[in-house]
Amino acid sequence: MDMKTKLIEITPAERDGVYKTIYNRRDTRGEFLPNPVPDEVLKRILNAAHHAPSVGFMQPWDFIVVQDQAIRQQIKDAFEVAHNEAAEMFEGAQQSQYRSFKLEGIMEAPLGITITCDRKRTGKAVIGRTANQEMDLYSSVCAVQNLWLAARAENLGVGWVSIIHHKRLKEILGIPKFVVPIAYLCIGQVSHFHDRPELEKAGWLPRLPIEELIHNDRW
Repeated sequence: MDMKTKLIEITPAERDGVYKTIYNRRDTRGEFLPNPVPDEVLKRILNAAHHAPSVGFMQPWDFIVVQDQAIRQQIKDAFEVAHNEAAEMFEGAQQSQYRSFKLEGIMEAPLGITITCDRKRTGKAVIGRTANQEMDLYSSVCAVQNLWLAARAENLGVGWVSIIHHKRLKEILGIPKFVVPIAYLCIGQVSHFHDRPELEKAGWLPRLPIEELIHNDRW
């Protein structure tokens, strides 16, 4: 080890805080409060996202902070189009249950953040992306997770609006053609966090036992 490199150890209390944050992270939809997110808190969670791991250290992400009401209404309208399309993919009671879910908080949350992936940021050849070209997309997803956990540590709720056509989101936000939208996130203070994921509580799907998902040596 380089003598100038200092080993930064995580204390048991710090470790427990990380696990607490992970296990209490929730996808927030109907619990947002209108209170603004303080600038210093917003800077911290964005900086946490910026410190996500990235293939070839290319840091392919950008962050579009969306606070304008008119722009958020356009995003809400785009969600409604995709949401109605999605409902038609389910049948009978499942469709009725799907329609009963609140699946976004675009207008309720005080702000949204779009995280993108610039696939040309450091040129065509990227260390670690040579065999699998999609690794830069995965890197940007890591930025999403970093932001989500940092926000939860700040007691902020985050909701990922995945039911939206990326083409329309790019049009609304003026995202360049070669940049890929990864996530539109609703962010803000909340009235409460659910003890379990809402879809689990509603009986949509159960949490799978971890024992069924671990394989040793081969699938």
